Amino acid sequence: MAEEHSARAKGFIDSTVHVDVKDYYGKRLQKTSDLQSNACVAPATPIPAFIRQALNKVHHEVTARYYGCGLVVPECLEGCRILDLGSGSGRDCYMLSQLVGEKGHVTGIDMTEGQLEVARTYVDHHMQEFGYKKPNVSFVQGYIEALTKAGLEKSSFDIIISNCVVNLSPDKKQVLAEAYSVLKNGGELYFSDVYSSGRLTEEIKNHKVLWGECLGGALWWKDLLRLAEEVGFSPPRLVTASVITVDNKELEDVLGDFKFVSATYRLFKVPKGNTKPCQVIYNGNITGVEDSFQFDCQYTFKVSEVVEVDGEMASILTHSRFAEDFTFQPPGGPCGPCGVKPKADIVDPFELVLQLEKQSPGSATGGCCSTQSAACCK
Repeated sequence: MAEEHSARAKGFIDSTVHVDVKDYYGKRLQKTSDLQSNACVAPATPIPAFIRQALNKVHHEVTARYYGCGLVVPECLEGCRILDLGSGSGRDCYMLSQLVGEKGHVTGIDMTEGQLEVARTYVDHHMQEFGYKKPNVSFVQGYIEALTKAGLEKSSFDIIISNCVVNLSPDKKQVLAEAYSVLKNGGELYFSDVYSSGRLTEEIKNHKVLWGECLGGALWWKDLLRLAEEVGFSPPRLVTASVITVDNKELEDVLGDFKFVSATYRLFKVPKGNTKPCQVIYNGNITGVEDSFQFDCQYTFKVSEVVEVDGEMASILTHSRFAEDFTFQPPGGPCGPCGVKPKADIVDPFELVLQLEKQSPGSATGGCCSTQSAACCK
């Protein structure tokens, strides 16, 4: 009853889905082994040394209650204000706290009191571990569909991340709209989530375990493209994707022929349609990607190399936090008439999985919500 009054005070009432998700992640799941499918268990992937070091400093109790999807770490973070949607036990927040530095700030928002209790318990521990004089991390109880009602200001964040959480919301468009609202101009929504090969049946969407396991609420990937455009974001840029295997006969029978992938997309709050194609030269100043910056599955920028970009990418680079990391020149500029051509643009995560499988058989198979704690990242 207290939770209901709290929600009413914020102008947002729990739906049945919210209640079920709170119960699943606040009571039913106490550790990773409680999960009912492999959707939340990803294969180990190489992690940059500086991120691995940051993860190693996160308290083991925080990582033990982590149910995220992939590794959500965009580039160029120093001094940024970051919001983590569905921050859970706070693992990503504490990892990012180190990457933004003492002058940056990370806010986590979650609706589950049990998860927030774990996250808040270790604020002082982590600030002492990081050597910070005052906390640069805070946690807010609220709904990702109602960020402003939870007290988050409009146009106040440089970056929003989300780690296998948007699928748990019953209103994905509202989540995207709220994210767009609290992002600064030039800001980015960088998130990993589960996507389906088609629109799911009502039976699947009403299955409590499948919803809790990040499958029942998965968006058809084409609907993400549509919703992002309706909200105002630039077209989603696909970064990476991997196949999800369920390996649970009972759940597989309910899912039928539907397939699922874990995919990471970048969405930007930048002007659309007004920027011309150009050539760009990466200066190599972004931490961790000094020699080569893989922006998405289409564009990789090698230091000092001239690359041709279309108007959409030119708008993203010139209006976002990456502007100072590139030199811009018109096509046929002083460095030569031709720049490096990008790969073919891919927005379908299932198509990307097939390409990755051809390049390295077996590399595109796995789960989604990696539990890569400090221990398994050593």
